[in-house]
Amino acid sequence: MAEPFNKPLMRDYWAKYRWRTYVIITTAQAATMFVIIGVMELFGIVHVGWIGLLIATLLASLALNLVTVTLVHIIGRPFRDLVQAIVLVAGEPTSASPPNPNHYEYDNDGFKEILQTVYELAARETKIEQPPAPTLDATVQAGLANMNTGIVFMDGDMNITYYNEAAPVQPDTDGKPALAVYFPEDDTLEKWLTKTVQNKLTADHQWTRVADRLPGEKDRRIFDIAASYSKKSSAETVIVFLNRTHDYMPEEDDLDFISFAAHELRGPITVIRGYLDVLADELQPVLHNDQSELMERLIVASNRLNSYINNILNAARYDRRHLKLHLSEENVQQIYDQIADDMQMRASTQNRVLVTDIPPTLPTVAADANSIGEVIGNLIDNAIKYSNEGGLIHVVARPTPGFVEVSVTDRGIGMPNNVIANLFHKFYRSHRSRETVAGTGIGLYICKAIVSSHGGSITARSVENEGSTFSFTIPIYDTVADKIKAGNNSNLALIEHGSGWIKNHSMYRG
Repeated sequence: MAEPFNKPLMRDYWAKYRWRTYVIITTAQAATMFVIIGVMELFGIVHVGWIGLLIATLLASLALNLVTVTLVHIIGRPFRDLVQAIVLVAGEPTSASPPNPNHYEYDNDGFKEILQTVYELAARETKIEQPPAPTLDATVQAGLANMNTGIVFMDGDMNITYYNEAAPVQPDTDGKPALAVYFPEDDTLEKWLTKTVQNKLTADHQWTRVADRLPGEKDRRIFDIAASYSKKSSAETVIVFLNRTHDYMPEEDDLDFISFAAHELRGPITVIRGYLDVLADELQPVLHNDQSELMERLIVASNRLNSYINNILNAARYDRRHLKLHLSEENVQQIYDQIADDMQMRASTQNRVLVTDIPPTLPTVAADANSIGEVIGNLIDNAIKYSNEGGLIHVVARPTPGFVEVSVTDRGIGMPNNVIANLFHKFYRSHRSRETVAGTGIGLYICKAIVSSHGGSITARSVENEGSTFSFTIPIYDTVADKIKAGNNSNLALIEHGSGWIKNHSMYRG
């Protein structure tokens, strides 16, 4: 019996074609060189002998082969991408990435339109050949309706075509179903889908701790969300809402309680700080060195406690979309000068070295000075906590296009990559930090709240056992002055969505 014939795969064609091209061109080059040098030897133009002829031919062929490999790679790229596109739309398994029609080399020569036409024709052909998508039968509908997990289907225009009862969906102003959840300001479903549609055929994305109502509102639910996108599918986007209210709500309730307690503590702490300042001034002439140091530590501790209380109250305000600030023209160096003594005291009492590089010539920024001072203080305080004995902490401010960027760098314990992605989430603390360093897990969350409310951004870079750098940006005053003045120096002009929702808690409407 004859062996079964294995049909060659289209995905293997490019590799075979490229190899065959190398062999043909190299062989042709070697034969041509052999003939040319042989003719020159025959007519006495060169005298290399037959051995020399072979060696010269070999060396020339090797040199030309390097040129051939480079040219085939460059000239053959459109053909390679065309083959990969056809393999992809044919549904043949492949590990190759979908060729991007928006590649800069294809913008002006017409190949962009060729690739797009392949994709569109494949989608049109698939649409003709496939039978109409079946509707959900009664059993499936009943099963989805009884789930505590929300399911939403969207079409290519981001319209909701199906949702079950557990999904956080409400009618919009036109009466159409729309998602009613507060996505993170810099990572909304709409932003992700818009970017994905332009660049990919399939994609997945996840969000954690996304709520459908503001804190304090009745029947508030908190979800972990996963979205899956498949271009030209009948359900182009499928979104799953895993209800994690039972897991997350205790921490949300804790924040409400802590916020109430912090509010009550604020008055006594203010009084204590005032008395400490008075005592430090009046007793300074009679205090010994160790007593002066003790007084300084008491003042640092009271200031830190006051900072923690402010952080907690700010977290509660931010959750309720009330982090509205009064912005004015400020100098970054002057903002830091207001907290410089406290920062130096914190560093010296922990045996750290704090160095700053904040030029007085930086452009002025649109800022609430106390809030930005709190961000810088929080980042320096974290650097002190997570750096080593005698470690250097470096604060740098530099202009960038439209912004001033402030960075705080330490040479401490650093962090692995899987920790960095969650740093700015409320209450997040890695297992390592929980075991070694005290804290609440809301300091960086507050930093992000303040920076975002200024229209800036905050990022973190770190290498484990080498240190970390936290950077944030504040808009240069001249770039936003008109917006701020038009809003009576409010920050709302920098954070409002076109739909009216404040960006800090972007609610996506389908």
